Amino acid sequence: MSGFSRREVCLGLAATGFLSPAGAAAAPYDAVVRRSGGTHSSLGAALSSAPPGEAPYRILLGAGRWEEKLTIARPNVALIGEDRRRTILTSAIASGHAKPAGGTYGTFGSATLTAEAPGFSARTLTIENGFDYVANLRSRAIADAQAVALAFGFGADRMRIENVELLGHQDTFYLRGGRASVRNCLIAGGVDFIFGGAAALFEGCEIRSRLRPGEPLQGYVAAPSTPREQPYGLVFANCRLTREAGVPPASVWLGRPWRAGGNLGLRGAAAYLDCWMDAHIHPEGWTWMGYKGPGGYAMRFEPGDARFFEYQSPGPGARRNRARSQLSMAEARAHSSLLGDWKP
Repeated sequence: MSGFSRREVCLGLAATGFLSPAGAAAAPYDAVVRRSGGTHSSLGAALSSAPPGEAPYRILLGAGRWEEKLTIARPNVALIGEDRRRTILTSAIASGHAKPAGGTYGTFGSATLTAEAPGFSARTLTIENGFDYVANLRSRAIADAQAVALAFGFGADRMRIENVELLGHQDTFYLRGGRASVRNCLIAGGVDFIFGGAAALFEGCEIRSRLRPGEPLQGYVAAPSTPREQPYGLVFANCRLTREAGVPPASVWLGRPWRAGGNLGLRGAAAYLDCWMDAHIHPEGWTWMGYKGPGGYAMRFEPGDARFFEYQSPGPGARRNRARSQLSMAEARAHSSLLGDWKP
């Protein structure tokens, strides 16, 4: 058995409370969203009815496809789906789509659901961006095809996502800042589909790479933009890195360092701890990412200058070579402090 077994509870994270069950109380909910028979007929209406303040506000979202594009600016909203696969919150906006008021949405603005305030939680539903990325690969109708399912803004912190499916292709899950706990989720995408500067723990998740037909390079899992002074970024513990049918071997990188806006204060951090990896993962693991440096010159941020690490990951895509830095047991255990004083 590689790395830490479940009995060892993944790097001692249970001692910090990371792996404890979500202690959500039973109904009543503050709002129930259904086509009929609920308190509201749309999620947007339920959010608009939330009273001001920071008291928890619990919304039950019924089964069905809810085509809404929303931003949550109120703290401590809990979104609970009736069924993980039958409760689907969806939109189909890409970065390059035109906004009604002019301009384009941009990456962050493309999100189906955006949380800008602390204390947001979601469980037992699907959040997707249904932009037809595969068709756009053929037509190239939209130049900027980033299409986010779930985004956390700079005002977000103490975010909890559990038993949720996040579906997209390019830039599925954008964690700009703050801290996040993500447990027992499916996150699917192709290019940079988990990215941003947050300190985030992904525990027990399936990280599924999706097929990009006709593309020799299939994609990148993570693109962290971690601030240099922040010790940890995107940490994956006891996850499974899987692939859709047709994704070839050695065609997906574990990640590349994103220097958003050419900000030299960003030094991406990501770690995979005891994560099973299928054969689609490239043998060298990590690769570079381009950015514009001072004066607008094209630069390359090399993976060796970022903070990219692994610890005892099994599977056909897990390799031990000089390009893939391995942590010691003590260094891996140190990642248990990544969420600081917050014990979700």
